[in-house]
Amino acid sequence: DSQNVSSANADANDIGTFEYAPPTDYVSLCASNLTTTDIAPTKSQQADDNFNTVVYTGNGSTQSITGVGFQPNWTWIKNRDQNDSNVLTDSVRGVTKELQSDTATDEITNADGLTSFDTNGFSLGADVAYNTSTESYVSWNWKMGTAFSNDASATSVGSIDSSGSISTKAGQAIISYTGTGSAGTIAHGLDSAPEFIIIKNLDDDSKNWNVHPTILGNSYLEFNRDIAKFTGSSYFNNTAPTNSVFSVGTAGSTNASGDDFIAYVFHSVEGYSKFGSYKGNGNADGVFLHLGFRPAWILIKQTGSGEDWEIWDNTRDPDNVLTLRLKGNTTGADVSSTFMDFVSNGVKHRNTSGGYNESGSEYVYMAFAEAPFKYANAR
Repeated sequence: DSQNVSSANADANDIGTFEYAPPTDYVSLCASNLTTTDIAPTKSQQADDNFNTVVYTGNGSTQSITGVGFQPNWTWIKNRDQNDSNVLTDSVRGVTKELQSDTATDEITNADGLTSFDTNGFSLGADVAYNTSTESYVSWNWKMGTAFSNDASATSVGSIDSSGSISTKAGQAIISYTGTGSAGTIAHGLDSAPEFIIIKNLDDDSKNWNVHPTILGNSYLEFNRDIAKFTGSSYFNNTAPTNSVFSVGTAGSTNASGDDFIAYVFHSVEGYSKFGSYKGNGNADGVFLHLGFRPAWILIKQTGSGEDWEIWDNTRDPDNVLTLRLKGNTTGADVSSTFMDFVSNGVKHRNTSGGYNESGSEYVYMAFAEAPFKYANAR
């Protein structure tokens, strides 16, 4: 009996050594033939050009943190050892301007907080939430980088002026605006409709953070609390975002007249980020969440009450199973348990906790990639 062997017949992308010539314009089923995207067209242009996690040890004085790989526009820092607040600084509001995701506190000026955004990281003062001697910290960093400004009356895009820093390639933006007290629309500068919007009133510490995961329709969450999803047209005007604008109602937490606001705005980008929902199965052989990339960072919130905004990353936990968790809405330090695996195309849950895998419960998430599936190896 004769046996066919591979020969020099490649597919339409010059991949493979087939015995017989593949049909014209056909390609073989392999990772190399997966579609490339603007966020990762080559191995040298990976997802960590737009998001990166860096851990560091405090020195109790001043120091510059390097290794981010870019100049961040938004940096979120958490003390892993102590019950200090999650502290958030962005380039639109400016350095030393601090927000805390675990409180409703309005913007404060902290001269000993994050003092500069640098070409490969950021610099710090001696505040305990940023830089206590010998204590461990994690920083989560996003790059936007392109200045954005919209005069609504001049452009006829939106009804409320906005400005900020955006990345259309990465689908992420920091948008600043001043509230009018009347329902309106705000230009976000991205080229697709946002899927996850986080807003904070900078002037009123009685107003909670508001979050609109658009997959929930006209239901919303609060970033600094563990409450269940809720409804109300005054928050986002019960109107879905478009490719050019997002909507706000009359609520003081999203559009109080004369108050300043900051919005962190995202949409999914293949191979880099994904925002969505899933249902838990209540099993230690837990739900598999398909992302289309090996994740670097994921935040999960059950849409019922009593569960927190829980965060994992691949830097604190470089190997599976992931065992370290922080929470965006509490001051708690790192907690250790058996949580999940980060795999080449998503997340595999390994626990039955109500925070992320309770049977039948609904969860929303935001996730960012370490590497697109096309280039992702197993951990």
